[in-house]
Amino acid sequence: MEDNKIAVGLDIGTTKIVAMIGRKNEYGKLEVLGIGKAKSLGVKRGVVSNITQTIQSIQQAVEESESVSGHKISNVVVGIAGQHIRSLHHSDYITRANADEVIDENDIDNLVNQVHKLVMLPGEEIIHVLPQEFKVDSQADIKEPIGMYGGRLEANFHVVVGQVSSIRNIGRCVKSAGLDLSDITLEPLASASAVLSQEEKEAGVALIDIGGGTTDLAIFKDGIIRHTAVIPFGGNVITEDIKEGCSIIEKQAELLKIKFGSAWPGENKETEIVSIPGLRGREPKEITLKNLSKIIHARVQEIVEHVYLEIKNYGHETAKGKLIAGIVLTGGGSQLKHLRQLVEYITGMDARIGYPNEHLAGNSDEALSSPSYATAVGLLMEGLDRSDKEEDAEPEEEITEEVIEEKGAAAEEKPKVKKKSFFEKFTDGLKDFLDNAE
Repeated sequence: MEDNKIAVGLDIGTTKIVAMIGRKNEYGKLEVLGIGKAKSLGVKRGVVSNITQTIQSIQQAVEESESVSGHKISNVVVGIAGQHIRSLHHSDYITRANADEVIDENDIDNLVNQVHKLVMLPGEEIIHVLPQEFKVDSQADIKEPIGMYGGRLEANFHVVVGQVSSIRNIGRCVKSAGLDLSDITLEPLASASAVLSQEEKEAGVALIDIGGGTTDLAIFKDGIIRHTAVIPFGGNVITEDIKEGCSIIEKQAELLKIKFGSAWPGENKETEIVSIPGLRGREPKEITLKNLSKIIHARVQEIVEHVYLEIKNYGHETAKGKLIAGIVLTGGGSQLKHLRQLVEYITGMDARIGYPNEHLAGNSDEALSSPSYATAVGLLMEGLDRSDKEEDAEPEEEITEEVIEEKGAAAEEKPKVKKKSFFEKFTDGLKDFLDNAE
């Protein structure tokens, strides 16, 4: 059992919290051992608003997945989203002391660490620094500068920034639920690794993850992440509109949306009517499906236009930034009828619904390939990749220990082996903070 590394993805969403336990099978595909789901009560628009309720929901989801899989959960990879997330572009350079030596990982790490020292607004913290293209001396558009000669190493970075308090609140909830935080990942990046193929990322694609509280966007081109954004509306706003527009309770509005909702009003005839039981013996309400789809259409159109504005801001209309593979829709909100057609109509780009079944083992449960589990599958993949990397680093460490004993001069080499990415440092810092807080 030990040889197959197990990881856990914890998706703390606005409508549900999902804990997914899995491992890789012999073909390198994801085998999901257990999944636990709980209604999320303490999260509003991707941000924790009630710590106690969130902790209870996390514990409920974790217990369910533990009982299904028979494995005990200790470490989890958590996704972060919310309207406080923003991204910016930044270019930075370092001048190397010795231009006669080839560029190695240390130089790139120095450059990335330099970007981490950027001064952010008060209360903000850098979550990810993602290098895009490098420039060595005056040679531009280099994807992989390691092994090249050069005195000045320059790069363009995509920097993702979030609020410290929101990140710490999530860390606090996970810790109080009796779990260890092994990593934090931006949710649109996790969803992207679950539903996008490498060809799509190369050709240029926009991933739109429509969740309950937020709509996340990630744009890829030439295999590199180019733009990320979190838009603070999602499926819940549509439900809220139906509730207000039809004067019914939220539970009924949600059911109406799922069963009869459509984003394209032309599909429904005037004569199609749904009867909704009244509260406490009141008269039942009758709602025409035409009106229902008009309400949904108005709000969905607003969400899609917001997303399209972000895609235009990225530069989709320029020749260099054209997204050939179009749009991939995922998340629970993408299951709305006729949404794909509406997105194609508004943006003029090809669209498809993204299912996270590309990386799942063949015998997986049908329910897992629903778009609403895309983020959880992506987080689980991140967790497994992370444990693979740690395993790869371990044998090297032993070798360098011996080398160091033999040669004192090689002592400088030691830190190079198990290089901590900034993100690991940040997660460790967060763990220390939470330990001290207790």
